[in-house]
Order: sequence, then C-alpha cells, then structure tokens
Amino acid sequence: MKRLSEIKVGKTVVIHSFNSEDIFLKLMEMGCVPGESVTVDNIAPFKDPICITVAGYHLSLRLNEADQILVEES
Repeated sequence: MKRLSEIKVGKTVVIHSFNSEDIFLKLMEMGCVPGESVTVDNIAPFKDPICITVAGYHLSLRLNEADQILVEES
C-alpha cells in the first residue's frame, strides 16, 4: 500500500483508507471514499498541489492531504 502523494502522473489507484480522522470527513465529502478509483492527472512543482480525477471530476489536493490517503494499485 502507498500514499496518494507517492503515485506518479497517469496512474490509476483505488482508495483503501485514511491515516487521519481529522481529514476523513472532508475527503469523504469530496468523493474520496474507500473503494473509489483515483487517477493522478498532474503534480505541481514541489509536489503541491496534486490534481486528481475522482468520482468523475477534477480535484486538487494539498500535499499534506494526499499524504493521508492510502491507496492500492489497481
């Protein structure tokens, strides 16, 4: 299992779980739920922010948010 922040551009992964309860509700409201497929679209310089496609729309996540999402390669 890896963190979303470690995934390279163009890869599709599946959300497994979250490391932090503090960010759990915020990410769930944005469509980042366990079992959902996520594609990394773009990573800004210095890796912050990260643009992903989840639940049919584009979402930008800060590096510290992406660090809290544990994913599995599909």
